[in-house]
Amino acid sequence: MYYIDLTELAGSVPMASFTDYYTVRLHDSDAAGVVFFANVFRIAHDVYEQFLKQLGYSFPERFAAGDFIIPIAHAEADYLRPLRVGDMVEITAAVAEIGDSSFIMKFQIVDSENRLLATVKTVHVAVDGRTFHRMTLPEDFKKRLAQAADIA
Repeated sequence: MYYIDLTELAGSVPMASFTDYYTVRLHDSDAAGVVFFANVFRIAHDVYEQFLKQLGYSFPERFAAGDFIIPIAHAEADYLRPLRVGDMVEITAAVAEIGDSSFIMKFQIVDSENRLLATVKTVHVAVDGRTFHRMTLPEDFKKRLAQAADIA
């Protein structure tokens, strides 16, 4: 078996980032015992939710208020090595770019030997929670993202 080396295509996660850990579970895997491809997005999104919580963003509050929400408009992943049942992985999330109405998150998943297993990139767009029309990112939220990205 061989692995495609896409590390130079994946890019590196900036210094200011958020890290969490995850043990790959049986329900994450397919019949071959490796993570089903879509579950890499779920694992990354779980870390994203924790990252936002650290920034003070509350999904229940935003949904109730309806003022702004930040759905994913685009997602992509590169699978560099298999994630297997029982593997303890480290997931690093970082803000890669901030625009007027959107921002990009990048995630790196590494194993206990610090080998890059997968990368995920998500593009989030600010929309009005009532109309679902695109809107400018609220300044306070944008400022917190910039501080987290160390690009303030």
